[in-house]
Amino acid sequence: MRALLIVNPRASSTTRLRRDVIAHALASQADLEVVETRYRGHAAALAAAAVADGHGVLFTLGGDGTVNETVNGIVRAPAGPAGGAANGQLPALAPLPGGNANVFTRALGLPADPVDATGQIIDALRTGRHRAIGLGLAGDRYFIVNAGLGFDAEVVRAIEGLRARGRVATPTLYLRTAVRQFYCGTDRRRPALTLERTGQPATDVFLGIVSNTAPWTYLGRRPVNPSPAADFDTGLDLFALRHAGTAGMLNALRQMLAARSQPPAGRHVLSLHDEPAFTLRSRRPMALQVDGEYIGEHEAVQFRAVPHALRVIV
Repeated sequence: MRALLIVNPRASSTTRLRRDVIAHALASQADLEVVETRYRGHAAALAAAAVADGHGVLFTLGGDGTVNETVNGIVRAPAGPAGGAANGQLPALAPLPGGNANVFTRALGLPADPVDATGQIIDALRTGRHRAIGLGLAGDRYFIVNAGLGFDAEVVRAIEGLRARGRVATPTLYLRTAVRQFYCGTDRRRPALTLERTGQPATDVFLGIVSNTAPWTYLGRRPVNPSPAADFDTGLDLFALRHAGTAGMLNALRQMLAARSQPPAGRHVLSLHDEPAFTLRSRRPMALQVDGEYIGEHEAVQFRAVPHALRVIV
């Protein structure tokens, strides 16, 4: 079996020693090629080429951004003369944790340590264990964990700017940036977004967090869970706020950080579960993020669930 290991050398918990140990172990199970990403979007290009070349498995060693690019490369790749896409069989994905939060691999039940996760993946390869999961689609970009238009994406955009200037993306930096954005960058008097669903009246909201699995992210080791019921086997979940007051936001955040199976409750909270599709429309161009990556300004984005879109080895 031909396999490709896509490594992000800049991921926060990836080291050359770990990469070499992991690559050696995986090479015992497959005809393995190892490639390091060099620029944004490189993982998607590598994955698309691997599909066309007929690779059976694509391993990733990096964070959720690396996985997101690889997934988009797999599911959007054109059929090649030798590729699995040509006969209806796309390569499977085998993600290994190498980033900071690693929300996707943790949601799949993989160990936090990449070497331990490699052991579980190798066992799955030997026994033929895999599962089909659903993806989300934000416009024309697939996502594995979450997406958002507006507030959360504006925080992601600000963090990317800080990282470009040499700052380390710590939980404290995310929290400070979110507070600054909420009080200094968000119009808290007039909702900027409108939620549109087929057969339902439009609803004005201040923010909308879209989840394909739970949790949404992690604050250090603590999960942040606006939509605890979100799952790879269901449609998309949405957490939205119809009011942007401090008390309501703090109450919602407290419930997101609590260990509970129900979404946050409140007079101005809107929670949707297992939705096939909906649209968030903005009164002005707003930031869009998918899986923690800023992907530009948009005025309207349709979010859609894509069931059983990807084979994952776990």
